[in-house]
Amino acid sequence: MHISKKLAEAQASGTPAFSFEFFPPKTSQGVQNLYDRMDRMHDLGPSFVDVTWGAGGSQSHLTCEMVHFAQTVVGLETCMHLTCTDMAKEKVDGALSEAYKAGCSNILALRGDPPRDTEKWEAIEGGFRYALDLVKYIKAEYGDHFDIGVAGYPEGCDDQKDQDILMEHLKQKVDAGGTFIVTQMFYDVDNFCAWVDRCRAEGITVPIVPGIMPISTHAAFLRRANGMHCKIPQKWIDALEPIKNDDAAVREVGKDLVAEMCRRIINHGVLALHFYTMNLAQSTKMVLEELDLVSQGGTPTKKALPWRQSLGLSRREEDVRPVFWKNRHKSYVARTQDWDEFPNGRWGDSRSPAFGELDAYGIGLKGTNEQNIKTWGKPETLRDISDIFVRFIQNDLKTLPWSEAPVTDEAQAIRNELIDLNRRGLLTITSQPSVNGAKSSDPVHGWGPPGGYVYQKAYLELLISPALITELIDRIDRTQTMTFHAVDKAGDARTNSNSDGPNAVTWGVFPGKEIVQPTIVETVSFLAWKDEAFRLGTDWANCHRAGSPSRQLINYIMNNWYLINIVDNDFHSSSGIFDLFEGLQVQDLDGPIESSRPTVNGHGPKPLAELNGNHKMTDGKVFEEVLN
Repeated sequence: MHISKKLAEAQASGTPAFSFEFFPPKTSQGVQNLYDRMDRMHDLGPSFVDVTWGAGGSQSHLTCEMVHFAQTVVGLETCMHLTCTDMAKEKVDGALSEAYKAGCSNILALRGDPPRDTEKWEAIEGGFRYALDLVKYIKAEYGDHFDIGVAGYPEGCDDQKDQDILMEHLKQKVDAGGTFIVTQMFYDVDNFCAWVDRCRAEGITVPIVPGIMPISTHAAFLRRANGMHCKIPQKWIDALEPIKNDDAAVREVGKDLVAEMCRRIINHGVLALHFYTMNLAQSTKMVLEELDLVSQGGTPTKKALPWRQSLGLSRREEDVRPVFWKNRHKSYVARTQDWDEFPNGRWGDSRSPAFGELDAYGIGLKGTNEQNIKTWGKPETLRDISDIFVRFIQNDLKTLPWSEAPVTDEAQAIRNELIDLNRRGLLTITSQPSVNGAKSSDPVHGWGPPGGYVYQKAYLELLISPALITELIDRIDRTQTMTFHAVDKAGDARTNSNSDGPNAVTWGVFPGKEIVQPTIVETVSFLAWKDEAFRLGTDWANCHRAGSPSRQLINYIMNNWYLINIVDNDFHSSSGIFDLFEGLQVQDLDGPIESSRPTVNGHGPKPLAELNGNHKMTDGKVFEEVLN
């Protein structure tokens, strides 16, 4: 979506919009750290982010990569900076083409600073001299595809302090096709508000987005303010000088000062705030929380769908996904990036799309061996494993090999039940409680347009010992309302579903719309997820040295246990899916692997051959018995 449209919607609703700026890091580890931070900051709910451009396109490849990642993988509306500095026309064309292919529809057109070894700015042969020329060129080549932002300078810029000339240049850029204005950073609110009023008096009506620099340390605050020649109010100097050597106190006082500044801007009728994050999250998050623009938990206040959307060029209309990747959206995007089209309105023929290979970037276990051992320790018994899962559900751990993010608020409704299952050696991977008609505005379960109602079936996915699988499946069959798919690493798979078609596990009813069914359980997708799930477990095992008890234990689970998903199709039922597990447990969780024999109410397990009445499925021919 165009940024100007988002800003117009914020102005019309009276709810301030906010956005973040990031810049390309210098090292590969810095890039990965920033990607992780962008992923977390998505949940703060920014209207858009922008990514800066190095002088002369010195980091152009990384800028384009970051735009693609933010837009397609993270699902953030992204604006790419583009400068004239040392940029031949061919470089500009290449950058615009990359932005277009990434699904980016917003460009911030800038002249840029001169290279460090050049005292005076000059255009290169075949390049562009002014941002105005760049705006005209983008408009001529791409029409209305790109929303074009331009820079505003309330306090002047390095080579021009005359506000009359700067205002004339700004008006020219807007008249040539600029659709929104982003200002330099400043702290003088009175000057900014007067500048906005003058813009309006000159006939500049496009949205104006003020640049806000949060305060993290006193030294950084002074360095950036002086570097940009910002006027610092005396009140700020008096508040920060006495505590300049206490970084925590500076952040706290700085938060209050910046928040007060933002309130004054909003009260002047400017309902947009653009934060220069310096690739950091905490100071910006503190200001947003002080302004009550994000929840204290840092979760988005409004969701279009129950899962995070990609905003890639061909994925904007995608509105159906399998539930299995609920906690691994980046992996799902990576494994489906080569699809020609994406499900919209219905899942369609599940056999036509092929899921990408597991060796693709971003699918395997993240982190170094040392980092993962520090996070999850060195488990040597099944109880150690179950304790890791319990700690994750209790939010003592923020990730699992199968989950990139912490447990969501949604799990609170079934938190105790999940803890109980894991303490009995039943290792839960993904879950959701049943929901029977929650308002779409509900802070936990809500999604979609206002005035609607959302529903979901109870869903549970877990790793279970082969000695318990037959009893569990027998119990599922006796319910007549539950369906399952179960598979081990070798591909021995069973189901009681009468079809390999999709089974909707979330849906919504909204005014003036057809019923939306955005999350499904479906066979082909589950078999693709199976490979990834067992691969992640094997990756975890390989974090430990060969022959170690931890590697042996985790590999034992991966090579012998089943991955099973269960859907309770009676969405009125809140506990039925957990009643299935009454009396099921792995006995002797503290013993060696060989002695960890699961029991059912104290009795030994049934043999696998007793899976009567269920269909066997294989990767080659899904549900051959059912379809024939």
